[in-house]
Amino acid sequence: MNDKILYQLEFKKIIEQLSEKAETSLGKDFATKITPSSNLSEVQKWHDETDEGVQVLRIKNHVPLGGITDIRPHIKRASIGGMLKASECLEVASTIYGSKQIKKFVEALEEEEIQTPILVGWCEQISNLNNLERSIKNCIDDYGQVMDGASSKLRTIRSQIRSYESRIRDRLDGYTKSKSQMLSDAIVTIRNDRYVLPVKAEYRGSFGGIVHDQSSSGQTLFIEPQSVVDFNNKLQESRVEEQHEIERILESLSSLVYEDADYLHENVRALQQIDFMFAKAKLSRNMKASKPTMNQEGRILMRQARHPLISDDEVVSNDLEIGEDFTAIVITGPNTGGKTVTLKMVGLCTLMAQSGLQVPALDGCEMAVFDHVFADIGDEQSIEQSLSTFSSHMTNIVDILDRINNNSLVLFDELGAGTDPQEGAGLAMSILDYVISHNARVIATTHYPELKAYGYNRDEVTNASVEFDVETLKPTYRLLLGVPGRSNAFDISKRLGLSDQVIDKAQSMVSDDSRSVENMIASLEESRNKAERNYDEAAKTLGEAEAYFDSLQHEYTQYLAKKEQYEQKAKEKAQRIIANAEEETKEVIEELKQLKNQESVKEHHFIDARKKLEQQKEGLQDAKQPKQSTKSASKKIEKILPGDEVHVATFNQSGHIVQQVNEQEYEVQLGIMKMKVAKDQLEFVKRPEKEKTKPLATVKGRQVHVKPELDLRGHRFEEAINKLEKYVDDAILAGYQQVSIIHGKGTGALMKGVQQFAKGHRSIKNYEFGSANEGGTGVTILKLK
Repeated sequence: MNDKILYQLEFKKIIEQLSEKAETSLGKDFATKITPSSNLSEVQKWHDETDEGVQVLRIKNHVPLGGITDIRPHIKRASIGGMLKASECLEVASTIYGSKQIKKFVEALEEEEIQTPILVGWCEQISNLNNLERSIKNCIDDYGQVMDGASSKLRTIRSQIRSYESRIRDRLDGYTKSKSQMLSDAIVTIRNDRYVLPVKAEYRGSFGGIVHDQSSSGQTLFIEPQSVVDFNNKLQESRVEEQHEIERILESLSSLVYEDADYLHENVRALQQIDFMFAKAKLSRNMKASKPTMNQEGRILMRQARHPLISDDEVVSNDLEIGEDFTAIVITGPNTGGKTVTLKMVGLCTLMAQSGLQVPALDGCEMAVFDHVFADIGDEQSIEQSLSTFSSHMTNIVDILDRINNNSLVLFDELGAGTDPQEGAGLAMSILDYVISHNARVIATTHYPELKAYGYNRDEVTNASVEFDVETLKPTYRLLLGVPGRSNAFDISKRLGLSDQVIDKAQSMVSDDSRSVENMIASLEESRNKAERNYDEAAKTLGEAEAYFDSLQHEYTQYLAKKEQYEQKAKEKAQRIIANAEEETKEVIEELKQLKNQESVKEHHFIDARKKLEQQKEGLQDAKQPKQSTKSASKKIEKILPGDEVHVATFNQSGHIVQQVNEQEYEVQLGIMKMKVAKDQLEFVKRPEKEKTKPLATVKGRQVHVKPELDLRGHRFEEAINKLEKYVDDAILAGYQQVSIIHGKGTGALMKGVQQFAKGHRSIKNYEFGSANEGGTGVTILKLK
């Protein structure tokens, strides 16, 4: 892949995003050098790495890569005998520590039985180097300073330095107190690494010593008094000794780095790979991308694919496929409709996939590994070469045609544009034929109406278009495969206010063939939209059916579980009853034996004993005799009618017959569901009795068939309100002045519904809760007009 195609498809922006996801400079450096590969096995290996990183992030959400830096320049300088700075030695130690942390992290994943073979392989290349890390940490603190304890000599030297500094300050502090009027400021300062006092110029002779500096005005002299010159000299000598000792320590540490140079290089390479791996994984998570299945047959299949560089709130997802049933796609449609975006999306996703990056599409997508990706997109006019737009495009196309093979992806934007329409259309079809003859994959966008029929005459080609909403006069950016774009000029002009007279005359100038093509395209669009609507409705219905099935299956599973529990409890209860009965029987027998030995036995003794035995017999029969099931208790009847209560053997549930579907099937209401059930699975239970008409109350000397109260408990809300509405009408006709509505307390929803109904009914004067003996807040009294 040359730099030109990477620039045209904006692959550099993907690299920038990838580099930002890296935690270390090592990973960033690796990300900036990423390039697409045409080797299938290599690309598949890269995708396995990325996918493993995605899985780890999904489970752990982070990877410990802190403290790791690019120490390769430090290793190189140490290897040629150079001395590392204290801060550079500290970076080496910090990187060693970071490598140990990542190893611990991977070991923890293994303990949790999370499979990460690639990560484990890289971590096996990392050496701990504890001795080198410890040697550096014993000499250098977290701020990159050599510590006193780095050597006994350094500790002694620094102790001397602090002693000299203390003495000098004590002497100079005495001057600031005793001769403060001679000083510009009563402080001790430093010039040329020596402690001095800011003395007024007129008092120069009062101090003696050495003048190291003066103020810009000349009014202040920075003098080192004679009494501290010797101490300052000794201080400087100690500082020189300190620097020599620090250098010796750093040289020693540098030599240790050199000794472990090979191990450090291996560590750095492994850490770089790990950071790069998780940078790819983070980019994938950010783009909501998925791992593509790679092939070398030129097959691309993406569902709900999105352009990687367009934000989520603006991007439009599209389905796209090529390489299976056809090898070329010709996209037509209006300007700014999304044709070029679609073209770049395919090219950019291909480059990403061939670089081991996941693509922003649904799971199950397929991408091809091409030898070459060619593109002619945008205005490549060259002012320096004095080329026109057409010439510039044609120069690029000539170069593409010279280099294509059967494993190439070619992207043409506005093919044949910039010249005479008829010649441009002919040239475009000829170029497409040439590319197709080489069995390359090609996607082209065009405005030429001649190319709309191009796909119908060639099996390898399919038409596509970008949808345009005539109502809003805006593109929807949806790609429609198999449907060529149609001209919307007349519809748009009409909506913008152009008179019918002008539009009719314009339509009369269009050839019959063109009108037929436009009508055909319109019919295809309508059919496609209808099919999509039907698919959405079918998918929605399927989802609801699956939800009902899952709910029913869950309830049936719960029923079976409870059934086993109840049977177990019944068995345990029966066993207890039997055990008690046996114990009672033994006691009765023993009691009778004792009575037999006595001289006189009263009759009531036998009566009591017989009564106890009869009670145990009854209890024993109750324990052993199982309760009659619904099915066994059901009755047989030759003909089942709507409304009959039946038992469905398949689901072990009772329901009501809605209607007879045919001779072998009935529609049955089971709870909230209606189901078709075979006749042989139904068991008749009972038939509802017909209500007998009889007077229920006497109002104003006449008998009426309406009760003065209505019980709504146990009804669903909508059913209860419908029943209430009918009841109130009947009560008014019956001449009642007030009626009682029993709704119960419960959640209060039914109570609120009754009172809301009462507020809006024109024949109800007011309402109130019942008294304590009438049911309280569980009853509402309606006052009727």
